[in-house]
Amino acid sequence: MLGRLDQATGWCGVFWQRDPDGMRACLDGVEVPPWDVVQALLHDLAADRGIPEAEREAHRARTLHRASLTAYDSRPGARELLGDRLDMMLTEQRIALEREADLSRLLSEATAPDDADRISLDLAWVRDDHERATARCAELQERLARLESADRPTWANPGTTPTCPRPDADPDPEQPHRPRGARYAGLQNTDTDTYTEPTAPPTPTPATPPTPRGARYEPPTPEAPAPEAPTPHATPDHAKPDHTTRTVQALLHLRSEGRTGEAHAVLVEAAARPPHDLPPLAAELHRAGLAADWATLLWEAASLPPDRLVALADALAGAGRADDCRKLLRQGVTRPAPEIAEAILALIDASREREARALLDSYLRVRTPEDAARCAHTDPRRLIPLLLETARGVSEEHRWDLVHALRVAGFNT
Repeated sequence: MLGRLDQATGWCGVFWQRDPDGMRACLDGVEVPPWDVVQALLHDLAADRGIPEAEREAHRARTLHRASLTAYDSRPGARELLGDRLDMMLTEQRIALEREADLSRLLSEATAPDDADRISLDLAWVRDDHERATARCAELQERLARLESADRPTWANPGTTPTCPRPDADPDPEQPHRPRGARYAGLQNTDTDTYTEPTAPPTPTPATPPTPRGARYEPPTPEAPAPEAPTPHATPDHAKPDHTTRTVQALLHLRSEGRTGEAHAVLVEAAARPPHDLPPLAAELHRAGLAADWATLLWEAASLPPDRLVALADALAGAGRADDCRKLLRQGVTRPAPEIAEAILALIDASREREARALLDSYLRVRTPEDAARCAHTDPRRLIPLLLETARGVSEEHRWDLVHALRVAGFNT
């Protein structure tokens, strides 16, 4: 791919300037480039050779990238190396977020146009740093989750051979297990990845991945063979604690022993429960003095795929938890603009227009018009009318702000 690019321009030129050693290590096969780097190079290819050629390369690049990660992570010591790199990237993510807040404050106080322009440019690059750190944290957590999933003990059903693999032992790469709750919005079209403009870094915000479907630490509940005859002291089914009660009891026990990592894993697992299970759990957690755990669970649930996110928001609103509903949607739309766009299009293609409009409405109410305009790059023909219609539903002023942002981004509206 690099052989077809002008390596002194676009994102490729930026990477060579900012991290020449890292680029050389990837080209020499010593390191696997983070996916955000590969995707940025695809953006350059789209700019140089056209979007059709970039789209043809995207699927092949993703396939080769995954194969490279599998080979790289199969080496001895991979888990420790990934853990160290994750700690480093989490630190970079935090530093970038703090720097973004400082620059935003300075920009609001700037009075001279030259100062405002300089700060705006610095802010754009810091936002790009934050988005890349967020994406790389998610990628590292996914790789660690796959290693942990491979090591997870399996449980056999009655009459089967022990250690028979569970159906979810090999997670779908698009819905990976994340036992530590990676904060990244993971909806991504891996066949035709989306492109942002190569000449301007995107505006990132902390974003979140799909909520995991299993927890490493939650006590397994394999089915046991039924006894031949009931004993006098057998517990009837109706007396067994339900999932809500078991979750609260497990959290109380783990918190009392200071086992915070395992408690968090229980919350991650609970966040993946059906939407109607969570409002009763919220009530029980507050009743047990675990309101902070509910806040954590809600934060994890914000990384659900958009259709489930909207379903959970509906369930919370229907149960009288309007504040939780609003908080969930606000947190759920902190994903990068291209991923929000892909999610909205995927919902529409799946005949889930109501969910798509609910997600977009929340996005427009939380994010800036410039963020919303970045969504349009994914599919201007389909998204611009929907963006403008939804913005009008927020307010006429909001719609005009979006029109201006779209024109600045190069769209005729």
